Amino acid sequence: MSLVPLAGGATIGGVFMARNITPKDKDYSQWYLDVIKAAELADYAPVRGCMIIRPNGYAVWEMIMSEMDRRFKETGHVNAYFPLLIPNSFLEKEKEHVEGFAPECAVVTHAGGEELEEPLVIRPTSETVIGYMYSKWVQSWRDLPLLINQWCNVMRWEMRPRLFLRTSEFLWQEGHTAHASRAEAMEETLKMLEVYRVFMEEILALPVISGEKSEGERFPGADNTYTCEAMMSDRKALQAGTSHFLGQNFARAFDIKFQNQGGELEFAWTTSWGTSTRMIGAVVMAHSDDDGLILPPRLAPVKAVILPISTDAEKLEKEILPRAREIASALNRVLGPMAVQVDTDFHLRPGDRFFRHLQKGVPLRLELGEREMEAGKVRAVRRDTAEKAEISWESVATEIPALLENIQKALFERAAAFRDANTRHASSFEEMKTLLEDGGGFITAFFGGDRSDEKAIKEATGATVRCFPLSDKRTGTCFFTGKEDAKLAIFARAY
Repeated sequence: MSLVPLAGGATIGGVFMARNITPKDKDYSQWYLDVIKAAELADYAPVRGCMIIRPNGYAVWEMIMSEMDRRFKETGHVNAYFPLLIPNSFLEKEKEHVEGFAPECAVVTHAGGEELEEPLVIRPTSETVIGYMYSKWVQSWRDLPLLINQWCNVMRWEMRPRLFLRTSEFLWQEGHTAHASRAEAMEETLKMLEVYRVFMEEILALPVISGEKSEGERFPGADNTYTCEAMMSDRKALQAGTSHFLGQNFARAFDIKFQNQGGELEFAWTTSWGTSTRMIGAVVMAHSDDDGLILPPRLAPVKAVILPISTDAEKLEKEILPRAREIASALNRVLGPMAVQVDTDFHLRPGDRFFRHLQKGVPLRLELGEREMEAGKVRAVRRDTAEKAEISWESVATEIPALLENIQKALFERAAAFRDANTRHASSFEEMKTLLEDGGGFITAFFGGDRSDEKAIKEATGATVRCFPLSDKRTGTCFFTGKEDAKLAIFARAY
């Protein structure tokens, strides 16, 4: 089948060029926004910094919620819901927490036509209100552990908004747990970090590095923060999810005490952990191309679309379309309800139909025309590579799922290879600056500096400590201070 000019683009030298998407190498930021617009994932809201998640984007978020929620429940967590509005005095109880979030808070001062006695903060995160409730619910060691998650929205006033990556209001999940011992709370912190890592790699096809945050990048009020860091296709880092060991800081602030087995009162040990709609932005930047969105099959709400094609209206209606629906039904029994859909927009040209699904990131396009009907096959076209394969009707229920898994694996391997090719080591500050200017990416270096050193490096280079990888415990001489026994760190410019 030859390429035809499409409504949204043109063919140049046999290669399709999308006119509605700015090339990635010309203007990366505009490319990102163009891909989101073309795929109909989200749009800007009337309130600055907020976004409207369109049905296509929300369907992706539903896939994320469904898969993550299952994993949370498998580890013993249950869902609850806490209020959107938090008394301002709650945030002031934990000094580091209030200092960290104060510049981002939106505050309600009037309601019902009157000024409130106490301002209410629209939650930037829920540690404080949940800590308050835990102090009421926890009395004895028998009440622990408390393992609660909530799916909700939060608001952090964003000065430089970007769809999915940074918006004033966004959707997320936040887990909050309370434990009887430090060891148990730390185990929980690292367990949930690993849940995130596995989810991101298995479902989002997003290779991430699990590590501990530096002092300067730590969550306000936490003893330790752990992160999953990913590299985007412009070589910048993106924090995809975090898990915080809060120690007894919030327990002391909100008086979360319990009577231990010896009859003595102790403060509980707490954790919190969260991921958000930012992951959708990560998928866009990690996998998509100049033609539009590319979704990993395990994440894609629609994994394949069947396109019946014919200029003979009667044959299309009586022969090709019924066969397409039979194939879709067979595949949906294997892949799940609505995973495979039939395109019946026959008023559009075939090329326009192809292009629409391509830009929306559908992993597989299955073409069923007169030639395929005669041969008893469908023509499968991969979104990630544009490779084509002829698959018999008898084998679609086995070959299509296998092909989708192949695409999933290929996307992960491609992203991992890109990250590895753009990860380099620096032994000195001058070498780091040179590497950052020469392509950027992840720069590994031994670092033993403090918060002031982190600030100096960021001001000079724009790079921050993304994490100290948990998988690499090597030590060496700090590239910035010259101190010995410095831990291996990853630096990068980041979103």
